[in-house]
Amino acid sequence: MRRPVMAGNWKMYKTPAETTTFFEKFQPLAGNAIDCEVVICPSFTNLTAAVEAARGTPIRVGAQNIGWAKEGAFTGEVSGPMIQATGATHVLIGHSERRHYFGETDETVFKRTQSALEFGLTPIVCVGERLEEREAGRAEAALVGQFQKGIAGLNEQQVARIVIAYEPVWAIGTGRTATPEIAADAHRVIRAQVRGKFGKAASDALRILYGGSVKPDNVKSLMAQPEIDGVLVGGASLDPAGFASIVNF
Repeated sequence: MRRPVMAGNWKMYKTPAETTTFFEKFQPLAGNAIDCEVVICPSFTNLTAAVEAARGTPIRVGAQNIGWAKEGAFTGEVSGPMIQATGATHVLIGHSERRHYFGETDETVFKRTQSALEFGLTPIVCVGERLEEREAGRAEAALVGQFQKGIAGLNEQQVARIVIAYEPVWAIGTGRTATPEIAADAHRVIRAQVRGKFGKAASDALRILYGGSVKPDNVKSLMAQPEIDGVLVGGASLDPAGFASIVNF
């Protein structure tokens, strides 16, 4: 059995003080969940506050991006050792907003994933098709291309340490959600790629999350799909009660 991951991506919201307040409210509601892995990804400036607030609980904290170099002249980037030093354990890589607004490519996703693994962080690698790709019948091809360029270059030991998040771009922040069946089909495509490249054992063990307008009222139907191993929640993860209901679905 793959242990579900219930992850929250706070995007560019909250201050350190608001982060502490969130954890104070969230922890009594779902902070001791043992049947799933809870990961909260605040902005870089909130990582230390989140780690401190989560201390003594099973909650894990992740960053929203990672530089591919250990150090150097990369203004605005944050390296693996810097993230590791905060006590964070996970990192989001290749989120569609990074791809759309900041020029992230499959090649840089691969480099960032390698960096996260090098410094002992768990990468949550995001893949997903755009609306025009789905409407043109190219959703599967888009996912295969992102896997081949952004993940397939890892070795077997490395791929065993990653999590993949399927996030159809057309469902992120739009209120539109892929049906559980559409999401499960996409997860099967991704898992087939893993099986073809790394073998059945790796495919069976890999956790694939669904992200894209996940809310308390749709998480149960999504999680009913055997192919869906958890969720990556955006806006709904900002509210402690709402996110707790998702974790406790």
